Amino acid sequence: MKPQDNPVLVDPPDGLDAVLPAVVDHVAVARLYGEPLFDLPRDLYIPPDALQVFLEAFEGPLDLLLYLIRKQNFNILDIPMAAVTRQYLSYVEEIRASNLELAAEYLLMAAMLIEIKSRMLLPPKKSDDGEDEVDPRAELVRRLLEYEQMKIAAQRLSDLPQYGRDFLRAQVYVEQSLAPRFPDVTPADLQAAWRDILKRARLVQHHRISREELSVREHMSIVLRRLQGRRFVEFGELFDPSLGAPVLVVTFIAMLELAKETLIELTQAEAFAPIYVRLAYTPNA
Repeated sequence: MKPQDNPVLVDPPDGLDAVLPAVVDHVAVARLYGEPLFDLPRDLYIPPDALQVFLEAFEGPLDLLLYLIRKQNFNILDIPMAAVTRQYLSYVEEIRASNLELAAEYLLMAAMLIEIKSRMLLPPKKSDDGEDEVDPRAELVRRLLEYEQMKIAAQRLSDLPQYGRDFLRAQVYVEQSLAPRFPDVTPADLQAAWRDILKRARLVQHHRISREELSVREHMSIVLRRLQGRRFVEFGELFDPSLGAPVLVVTFIAMLELAKETLIELTQAEAFAPIYVRLAYTPNA
């Protein structure tokens, strides 16, 4: 007797007697609620139809007949009815024992085969016009040929690549190129730019006492003329510090009016970048 034929009983450490099985050298045949099971219960009942293996699956009586004929290389135009009927009935008896509902359709074809065989055993009769009687197998042969053509066509369709079985649809997101959208100019940005213009104006200003009437509309026209034909103009280029602070103020007010009437646009590429001015209706290059 080999050592592995006898179960080896071991004493597990404290606290592990509820975890480890007493038999450690046998392979468990199953696990029940996480515990290894080394012997099958003697009162275990396994239904006779618990496991069914279908070696050949047929889609109906015609499929079975066609299989029997093609498997034995019979001439479909001259079917040996005795051999085919005998093989067909043996298969029907097998499925009849397990599935009576499935066998009903096959039994109808079996009755048709027996009828054809019986008609072939009778002596041939001639019709009233003297012609020979039609072969009793003709109708069955016609149905078998039509079924075979449909089966071949269905197989060809099944061999074609199918979505979800042979390939999957690829989805790729392509980002469309959009026109650049510049950040909006906030009032704080305009205020900072205006303070810088005033600071530069004070450096070159002269003390003169004069009275001059300045027109906002006139300076609006001047700004539009300076922007005409140019794509972008820096904010500071539209001001001439040598003309003094009043002209700068009127020019700034004129620009605000133009922006309010959406005749010009103020853009900035990024934070703390220079501010540019352009005509609102000038097409992009």
